Amino acid sequence: MEKYKRLLKQYITTKDESALYKADRFSKDSLQNNISPDEIVQIHIESLTSLYPNLPEHVMLSFNFLLETMIAYGVAHKEFQALREKQMELKSEIEVAANLQKSLMDTKVPEVEGIEVGAISVPSRQMNGDYYQFLKDRNGNLSVTIADIIGKGMPAALSMSMIKYALNSLHDQRSQPSEILDVLNRIVEQNVSSEMFITMFYGFYDTNHNKFHYSSAGHEPGFLYSQETNQFTEINAKGIALGIKSPAKYESNSVKLEKGDMAILLTDGVTECRCGDQFIDRKEVLNKIQEFKHLPAQEIVQKVYKHFEQIQDFDLKDDFTLILVRRKH
Repeated sequence: MEKYKRLLKQYITTKDESALYKADRFSKDSLQNNISPDEIVQIHIESLTSLYPNLPEHVMLSFNFLLETMIAYGVAHKEFQALREKQMELKSEIEVAANLQKSLMDTKVPEVEGIEVGAISVPSRQMNGDYYQFLKDRNGNLSVTIADIIGKGMPAALSMSMIKYALNSLHDQRSQPSEILDVLNRIVEQNVSSEMFITMFYGFYDTNHNKFHYSSAGHEPGFLYSQETNQFTEINAKGIALGIKSPAKYESNSVKLEKGDMAILLTDGVTECRCGDQFIDRKEVLNKIQEFKHLPAQEIVQKVYKHFEQIQDFDLKDDFTLILVRRKH
């Protein structure tokens, strides 16, 4: 207080700006010593009344008013700083999770004789709750996984990591899709928080017989496009989301793909796109695929995404993931 009192007297007496510089240093030192704004005001009042004990009553009342104001400000400022620190911690966690997720999502589409694949996955925010993966086994068959993780941040990214490495270890075992989901369900149920669960569609394309075998864990139904009939039919299989309960039963189905046929897998961010306040009709997704079906598979998914991005004014409301598997010959 004595230091502040000397600086105050120096400035009032001399109007020397060097005193203002020293006051600036005083404020910085006070900040480092965790002195609150209302304590600074109190120091000022005590210093000024010591120098000028006969200050008018209205001046003293104004100081009391200022002091109460700064006390309230100090409390609000501390709350703001605490909130800001939490936000910075959350931002840091999200950045770490997003980087981890990016490395996990860096899945390449393998070249498989006789089929072509198109895939696109775009997050609505920094983190992507959707996941997809392609794996080619030693016999040239292709497994396709598409999932929607109900949860965000680092736990979701770690769940993706767990799923990825579990699939890597399972895909060469020639297991049925239902068996793959059964194993994954036990892994998720035992290792993931009960507040988070995962929907998944797992497909296996047998290149020798041109059959697409698939199972679903509560995931958005896919579609099969028949070039012969020029029609779409829904493909689905019974099964609950991963992580809800164990054991669980998953149904396996299969369909043969003829030349030009397509298996279409997606997340609900595709079928639940919005145009204004209204959800689109699922048929609109199929209509756009129909419109672009003459293009290569990768161009089809990109064109479909661009269309729905545009009708949503380039503001996705949910993660958008779309995969096409088409038999070429």
